[in-house]
Amino acid sequence: PAVVSIYTRALLPQSSAPNPEGRGGGFRYLYRMEQNMGSGVIVSEDGYILTNHHVINMVQNIRIALFDGRVVPATIVGSDPETDLAVLKINLDVLSPAPLADSPDVRVGDVVLAIGNSLGLSHTVTLGIVSATGRNNLRSLPYEDFIQTDAAINAGNSGGALINAAGDLIGISTRKLGSNTGAQNIGFAIPVTLAKHVMEQIIEYGSVRRAWLGARFVDI
Repeated sequence: PAVVSIYTRALLPQSSAPNPEGRGGGFRYLYRMEQNMGSGVIVSEDGYILTNHHVINMVQNIRIALFDGRVVPATIVGSDPETDLAVLKINLDVLSPAPLADSPDVRVGDVVLAIGNSLGLSHTVTLGIVSATGRNNLRSLPYEDFIQTDAAINAGNSGGALINAAGDLIGISTRKLGSNTGAQNIGFAIPVTLAKHVMEQIIEYGSVRRAWLGARFVDI
């Protein structure tokens, strides 16, 4: 019940074209309505939801479908592109937040389940193991510390839950390796410790505050 399905709409510019003759000079802009979907996890009784930044980025309309059939609008509290996390808020009573693992000792080989709106099939559950921890060489985000799993993660799973055998939330599903790479069953989740830290800052400040050293380090 803590996992929700997210449906979004975004009005995006498609192209520009010259105005027909007789209607003045210049260009007219064409737009298209893009619909998309994802997943989220209720993390508090007062309606805060964790999901991925890329699920709600540049959208104008967000609707949340709950396990019990209720469908409600959601507002964006804030998001963090650097970790691909976002916090939404819904105004509902009788919510079932996910139990967050306090100090998750995630080990390679642990049994895990991924829950999400997989390919539009809400609350799909897939089973796998932790394939690796601390993955940080994907070059997809500035801050990477992924849990790798072979539990199937498909389109629509983004923002959904990765839980351990005890039912505790240990990660937020975020991406998989594309089929064009020949990869099979290689998906990634953001650890709940990082997600919780980002969420707390977004709720308090509206964004994540970071210190910068003024230097960067590269392999030589």
